[in-house]
Amino acid sequence: MFRLETEVDKARRDLLHRRLKDTNTAASPVLRALRGTPGERETPLHVWALDASGDLAGGLVGHTWTTWLHVTYLWVDARHRKAGLGSRLLTEAEHLAARRACTASRVETWDFQAPAFYRKHGYEVVCVIPDYPPGITEYTLTKRLG
Repeated sequence: MFRLETEVDKARRDLLHRRLKDTNTAASPVLRALRGTPGERETPLHVWALDASGDLAGGLVGHTWTTWLHVTYLWVDARHRKAGLGSRLLTEAEHLAARRACTASRVETWDFQAPAFYRKHGYEVVCVIPDYPPGITEYTLTKRLG
């Protein structure tokens, strides 16, 4: 007999994450080989752009894991768009990731955001999820670095 609970529980979430990671590592020769190496850990990667007054003009937040860069957020303030700042942020993140031995990058974006921007930078669509959320299409794009 099992009891199901639905409350948010950070300690249980962290325990579940560790156990899933252990299970995945045991099942994968690649993940076993990474055990104990810097590539095993998700390492934050942030790139910030500040304007002349020191205010946030844009930024990129992501992390590296194994040989991948995962771009989680890339944003440029409306006043600074169309000036190449997004390209500079992405390029810097890719260079930092390459120095961490990353060979590929991934990003998710919605149809009204930036799929064309990422394609212009060499990313290819590998997954399309229509109606996620309703009325919007989500794209996952990847790129080989180097």
